[in-house]
Amino acid sequence: MIKLENSWLSLLADLFETPWFAEIKNKVVQEKQQYTVYPPAGLFFNAMDLCPVPQTKVVILGQDPYHGTGQAHGLSFSVPFGIEAPPSLQNIYKELERDLGIKPAMHGNLESWAKQGVLLLNSSLSVRANSPASHFHVGWEKFTDSIIERVSKHKTHLVFLLWGSFARKKKFLITGENHLVLEAPHPSPLSAHRGFIGCGHFSKANSFLQAHELEPICWQLPASV
Repeated sequence: MIKLENSWLSLLADLFETPWFAEIKNKVVQEKQQYTVYPPAGLFFNAMDLCPVPQTKVVILGQDPYHGTGQAHGLSFSVPFGIEAPPSLQNIYKELERDLGIKPAMHGNLESWAKQGVLLLNSSLSVRANSPASHFHVGWEKFTDSIIERVSKHKTHLVFLLWGSFARKKKFLITGENHLVLEAPHPSPLSAHRGFIGCGHFSKANSFLQAHELEPICWQLPASV
């Protein structure tokens, strides 16, 4: 039995009955028997649990979970309280300050964004400890691609933030002409200076939402969730 927020369970129900999803589950079980796997199993679907379909307004696509101890909690680019913000997230904070004048948070927990309707979705929902991209063989990408396809068909006036070449390759999955798709280089220190810093995605997202009579995102992170 899949434990998942009800609106997502309804939207994705048939996927959980497919042979390929059963294979994903089997591969994850096998991995956990041999290696440490992040995030904890109860947080694999955290991005969706915190951001029900009716509330979803913005989608930020990541690649796979952070692979360091205690970092991954099921939200792209986010880390739990007490864990130092990784370099990519620090650059996201720099762009937030440049774009909207928001001072960098003293933590890296983005749950408040998720609870406002920002789907912080990684393409792979698990990872082997200290081994980035190690679970792309598991098959998560077929599942998360389906999430992108279905939510873009089901919803109107979504904002998709595609940062980096990996995320930008997902553009073809977004259906409908009423969404805003914003693309930029990845916020990684290796590429942020090539156009992520200066992209203005946060203000552009809010302007689009407001233009369609939707509540903008408060990108200012609270001291605690």
